[in-house]
Amino acid sequence: MIKYIGSKRTLLPVVCSAVAAVPNTRTVVDLFSGTSRVGHALKRAGYRVLSNDHNTYAATLARCYVAADLEDIERDATRLIAEFNALPGRPGWFTDTFCEQSRFFQPKNGARVDAIREAIAAKELEPELEAVLLVALMEAADRVDSTCGLQMAYLKKWAPRANKDLCLRLPEVLARAPAGKSEAHQLEALDAARTLAADVVYLDPPYNQHSYLSNYHVWESLVLWDQPEVYGVACKRVDCRTRKSPFNSKRKFHDALTELIAAVDAKVLLVSFNNEGYIDRAQMEALLSTRGRVTVLSHDYKRYVGAQIGIYNPSGAKVGAVSHLRNLEYLYVVETDALEHELRLPGHDDEAEDASQLPLFE
Repeated sequence: MIKYIGSKRTLLPVVCSAVAAVPNTRTVVDLFSGTSRVGHALKRAGYRVLSNDHNTYAATLARCYVAADLEDIERDATRLIAEFNALPGRPGWFTDTFCEQSRFFQPKNGARVDAIREAIAAKELEPELEAVLLVALMEAADRVDSTCGLQMAYLKKWAPRANKDLCLRLPEVLARAPAGKSEAHQLEALDAARTLAADVVYLDPPYNQHSYLSNYHVWESLVLWDQPEVYGVACKRVDCRTRKSPFNSKRKFHDALTELIAAVDAKVLLVSFNNEGYIDRAQMEALLSTRGRVTVLSHDYKRYVGAQIGIYNPSGAKVGAVSHLRNLEYLYVVETDALEHELRLPGHDDEAEDASQLPLFE
């Protein structure tokens, strides 16, 4: 999968274990799906996953890694990837924008991106197959980029991987899960919370002012292929200035999260957040306790690669020291009234006991 700040790769066992602890779980909603790493892992574990993200590149990743089933796309995707890998480069908007105006990719690879993206568009494929091919192209470009994993800037000197030749591979698409066909949605989080119901809902909201659209604007433009007006050294899409999420605003964050949590329809709510976020652990626990019993699981991890490198000015001189190199990631587990009601239903082993005394997570 693509390099991504906030990736939950190291937290996957904790999230999957928390979901597995919920009785009779078949369907899980992921309201801020990002790279779909969590949704992919849950689908692999057998659940029906309903992924959601408002950014187009993220919704495309979810359509590939969550909604698409290997048995439906493997033959056509394999054939088309071989066809596209044989295409010669044809420099176009992508090469001009991200290889000449900026230096995210070597021009030879930018020209290949242009040629392959135009070929995908010309095929007019059904959505899930198209998503698999777009993700194959996105990941191929990610393997030859010259960044630290964010597209707010590119490296002053070419990264060694940027010299390699772009080559498509079939993404790790999974077979359909036993629990049923998974889905990918592109809604604002609150609309998704009001629309999508599941046994478990997983939330991994942005926690500070940094917008994922700005951090990964190249992928948004690659997927949309709308060749937008751009600005700045990094050639960001102009709509990075206007497409703002309340979850990236310190002033709006608490109210937005409060409304979202109230709208969630699930037996258990899982919330991933860290100790650098807009609200602290005590505030988060107080907010989540309005929906039920809260348990907190903590996980220590390294900060993103930019923090490991240090702070530099535009001329390349180191100008400051990083305050800390590790964070605490919290997984808040909320056992809602819906779960308590299920535990009290006749036929459950605990029907004669007080459900409030039967915590699933300790």
